[in-house]
Amino acid sequence: MTDTDTRSSDELQRPHSFEELPAYVLSSATRTVRKHPAWIWAWGLLRLDVTGIAFGALFFCWSLTPSLLPRGWLFQGIVSGITAAIGYGVGVAVGWILLRTVLRQQPWWPLPIRVERALLVAVPVIATVAGAVMLYASADWQRQLAALMGAEGLTSTGFIRTGIISFAVCAALIGLWRVIRDIRRFVVRSILRLIRLPQWVANLVGFLLVLTVLVTLVQGVLLRGTMTVANSVFSTQNSNTREGAEQPTVPERSGGTGSLVDWDTLGFEGRNFVSGGLSADEMTRATGRTGMEAIRAYVGLESAETDEERMNLLVRELDRTDAFSRKAIVVIPTTGTGWVNPTAARAVELMYDGDVALVASQYSYLPSWISFLADREKAAAAGKLLIDTVHQRWEQEPEATRPKFYVYGESLGTQAGEGAFADIADIRDTVDGVLWVGPPNSNRIWDTYVSRRDPGTTEVEPVYAGGLLMRFADSTRDVEALSGDWPYPRVLYIQHPSDPIVWWTPDLIFQRPDWLAEPPGYDRLPSMRWFPFVTFWQVSADLTNAAGVPDGHGHNYGTTVLDGFAAVAAPDGWTQADTERIRVVMNEYADADGPEK
Repeated sequence: MTDTDTRSSDELQRPHSFEELPAYVLSSATRTVRKHPAWIWAWGLLRLDVTGIAFGALFFCWSLTPSLLPRGWLFQGIVSGITAAIGYGVGVAVGWILLRTVLRQQPWWPLPIRVERALLVAVPVIATVAGAVMLYASADWQRQLAALMGAEGLTSTGFIRTGIISFAVCAALIGLWRVIRDIRRFVVRSILRLIRLPQWVANLVGFLLVLTVLVTLVQGVLLRGTMTVANSVFSTQNSNTREGAEQPTVPERSGGTGSLVDWDTLGFEGRNFVSGGLSADEMTRATGRTGMEAIRAYVGLESAETDEERMNLLVRELDRTDAFSRKAIVVIPTTGTGWVNPTAARAVELMYDGDVALVASQYSYLPSWISFLADREKAAAAGKLLIDTVHQRWEQEPEATRPKFYVYGESLGTQAGEGAFADIADIRDTVDGVLWVGPPNSNRIWDTYVSRRDPGTTEVEPVYAGGLLMRFADSTRDVEALSGDWPYPRVLYIQHPSDPIVWWTPDLIFQRPDWLAEPPGYDRLPSMRWFPFVTFWQVSADLTNAAGVPDGHGHNYGTTVLDGFAAVAAPDGWTQADTERIRVVMNEYADADGPEK
């Protein structure tokens, strides 16, 4: 006789949740038709708890509220499916706690069977209707957000697919959790058969064993294997060359005539960097001012065996090109694969009519998003080594004649750049100016001064120490409005209100950030709200499309970098009219160096 057969007839007629209802149905079925245990187990994975459904529906509806960037139906479905599964788990936990601490002590519990059956029908129906209504509303929010950024909106019918994807993702995650739960139960039963232990000890041991195996699989096998595969895949990409990128024939470029660095060792992004930009003749024709060949010095991972050897090679390359005779040197700690924003490089070269040297190096095969998750310490160490190496050589030049020394970074490159400095005082003592664009929320220096911002200023537009030491801007117009009484050297961060790179942090899981409690920035919908768990997954999904929006939004800063350079590193006598003149040229050559991101 099974455990279910020993229950009273009253208990068999009074299922309190979807977890119990199918068990009752299954028990009845197994008394008349012999079913394979595997079939019974698989069917058991589909059982749902009514409290879990209610919470899952609530989390699902929350997940459909607007986030930072417009999203397509696929990403929205993934986000909503994950959050619905989390909500289901929260609901099951809440129901379990209430049942054992409150409900069992109430005289009216359990509820009359008619009420229970009504709830078992009503809750799923209400959840389905609420989800459908929110899907329709979500499509409208997405259109509003797209219009705010000048992007193409989504159709309401497209979000039908969101519901299907969400259901599939949620079901898969709940099923996976139940498989893990059943493995734990199997381990506990095996322990009890082998060793006489109290039940609670066996449960604890089983839990720890399963947890240890999972952690080992994820960290030791899955993550390590993924990193190994990623390195292999992207190292292969590193050997390719972008169509249209040709080996330079001028001595001012690494990989060119007389260069100490072989063209073939520069990597995909390095070859793209040294082959890009305007020649002296193109610069002269475009601006009407006499231009000269800008220096672009670069070393790739394959240019030398060790980090120190690569830095020594880079210094020799700078000496070969006579870089320290130029008006300015701009050191650019790169993002993961060694990418340098071609828009930023072109901006500073045009500003100085080519009388500038740009210096960069590659430290990884991995793209920024993987490096951000797995190699942040490596990025900071590489940035410090690059800046320190070039700065030490720069200090050997006579103080009266040596060039201005600037640092530029974007995205993960800002984190690499920050690695060279202790604080704002160290920055101002070391360089002549810094421009950092789209800094990740985990940046140490950025976070320090945003957290210490002046009272009454917002997280999106912070002001520190009255703006005397460093400043923040959220748009081209904001950069242009920077007052002229800002002393040198200048440190400027540019950060869009809608940039998920800037605002993503694990703290979003349990804590509402200041930027969501304050008035919204110029390109964020006021209807965006913070919800536990949900907002974290929303902004996480936004990361995948951070640069896929028009200029001036998300992680796409466009020609705002020109305004940033004009604020911190402009030549003597520079005016706003000069900035606009250069912007016209930049727009004409916008696609010359391939994709910006």
